[in-house]
Amino acid sequence: MFDSLSDRLGSIFERLRGRGALTEIDVRAAMREVRVALLEADVALPVVKDFIEDATQRAIGAEVIKSVTPGQQVVKIVNDCLVDLLGGSDEPAPLKIAVTPPAVVMMVGLQGSGKTTSTAKLANWLTTRERKKVLMASLDVARPAAQEQLRVLGEQTSIATLPIIAGQTPVQIAERARQSAKLQGFDVVLLDTAGRLGVDEALMAEMAAIAGATTPDEILLVVDSLTGQDAVNVASAFKERVALTGVILTRMDGDARGGAALSMRSVTGAPIRFAGVGEKIDALELFDARRVAGRILGMGDIVGLVEKAAANFEAEQAEKMAEKLAKGQFDMDDLRQQLAQMKKMGGLSGLAAMMPGMGAAKKAMDTGAINPKLLDRMEAIILSMTPKERTKPEILTAKRKIRIANGSGTTVQDVNKVLKMHQEMANAMKRLKKMGGMKGVMKMLAGMGGAGALPGPDGAAPAGEPGGAIDLGAIGRMFGRPGMGSLPPGFNKFGRK
Repeated sequence: MFDSLSDRLGSIFERLRGRGALTEIDVRAAMREVRVALLEADVALPVVKDFIEDATQRAIGAEVIKSVTPGQQVVKIVNDCLVDLLGGSDEPAPLKIAVTPPAVVMMVGLQGSGKTTSTAKLANWLTTRERKKVLMASLDVARPAAQEQLRVLGEQTSIATLPIIAGQTPVQIAERARQSAKLQGFDVVLLDTAGRLGVDEALMAEMAAIAGATTPDEILLVVDSLTGQDAVNVASAFKERVALTGVILTRMDGDARGGAALSMRSVTGAPIRFAGVGEKIDALELFDARRVAGRILGMGDIVGLVEKAAANFEAEQAEKMAEKLAKGQFDMDDLRQQLAQMKKMGGLSGLAAMMPGMGAAKKAMDTGAINPKLLDRMEAIILSMTPKERTKPEILTAKRKIRIANGSGTTVQDVNKVLKMHQEMANAMKRLKKMGGMKGVMKMLAGMGGAGALPGPDGAAPAGEPGGAIDLGAIGRMFGRPGMGSLPPGFNKFGRK
C-alpha cells in the first residue's frame, strides 16, 4: 500500500545518508521534498503541515547537525514523527472487552467499506486470539440480504449470529442482541450497523439512536483505505455524531497511496485498531504504528515476519527438521518444505517487503526483473524428481535432469540452479552444526560489526553496540555467501524472466 510513498522517501533519505555533515538548508530542502511526497500520497493538507513543522523543528536542532551520522539521524526523526502521526509508540490498544459481559462493540461506516466482512473478521480474531465467545448481529434492514450475508459469514466461521426477525427496527435488533448475549453467556456482541452510499442525516440519526440504546463499549469506524482523501471527510462526519473509540482500515493490502492511514489518527483522535490485509476471514491484523512506520521507511517489519512464521508454524514438521539439521542433513524435500513455508508467508514479494534491506529485491520483483512465481517453478522442479532423487540429488545424471526439466516445464539450466542452491544451503547447515547450532549463531551475532549493518533502533548506533543493528552482511559472510540484504545465490538468475 505504501510502496509509492516508501520509494519517494527512500530516494530522499538516500541522498542524506551519504553526507558527512548537514546544514539547516539541507534539512529544510529535504523536508520540502518529504512534504510533496506526503501530499502526493493523499495525506490531508493540515496533517502534512503539522507533520513537516514538527519534523523540521526536531531535525534542525544540534542533535542532527552535530551527529556522527546526521543522515541516519534525520531518518530516525522522520520515523519518530511518522510513529506519532500513526498513533504513538505504545503497544496497540486492546479492545475494552474486560468489562462485565457482554461487551458491546458497534461497527459503523459507509456502505462498501467492508463493514460486514470486517465484523466477521473481528469476531474470528476475538474467538481465535482472545478466546472470547462472540455473537454477531446485523442491524442493516435497508440493504437487501445484508443480514443474510452476516449469517453466512457466521456459518463459515462457526460464530453465532442473532436470528433474523422480519419487521424489527435497528434499535430493536440491537437491544435484542444485547439481551440474548447476556442470557446465553456471550462475552462480546458485535453490532453491524447499516451503511449508506454517502453520509446522510438518516444514517447518523439511526446510528446515534443505537448508541444511546446499547451504550457500546467500543464504536469502531470501518474505513476503506482505497477511498483516499474522502476517507478523511467521512471520518470527520462520523466523529461529530458519535464518540469513536477506534478505526479499522480495510484493504491495506491494496494499491492505495496510503493517505487515509496517515491522516486518520489526526482527524478522528481515535487510534487505528486493526488493518484488513486480505480477503480471507483471518486477514485482520492489530495496527502497530511503529511497524507500519518502519515499513514505510524501508526498515522492514521483522516482528510481523516472526508473527507470520509463527502463524504458519507446524510443530511436528519443525521437530523432524531440527533432528535432521542436528545431523547436518538437508535434502531436496527439506528445501521444498522451506519453499512451501515461504509461500504461506506471502511469497518472495511479501517476505521482501517485511525484511530490512530487501527493498531493492522487492522492487525487482514488482518490475518483473525477478519472476514472482519463482517459488512455484522451483517447487515444480523438486516435485518432478523421484523420491530417491530428492533424498540423494547427487545421483542426478544429465539424462535425469532432462527428464526433470521436461516434467516441470523448465530447462536443464534451471534444474542445475536449484541443485546449486540446495548444495549451498546444505553446506550452510553443516557450518551451522559446527558452530553449535542456533545458540552458537546468536552468540556470534552479539559481537558483529562492519559494513552492511542496518540502522539500529536509535538510528545511528553501529552494529554490535547496545541498541545497534544486526549486521546482515556478516551473517552472509559467515556462511560463505554475500549479504542477506540480497537474494541468495541462484535466486536472481533463476528468477529472471
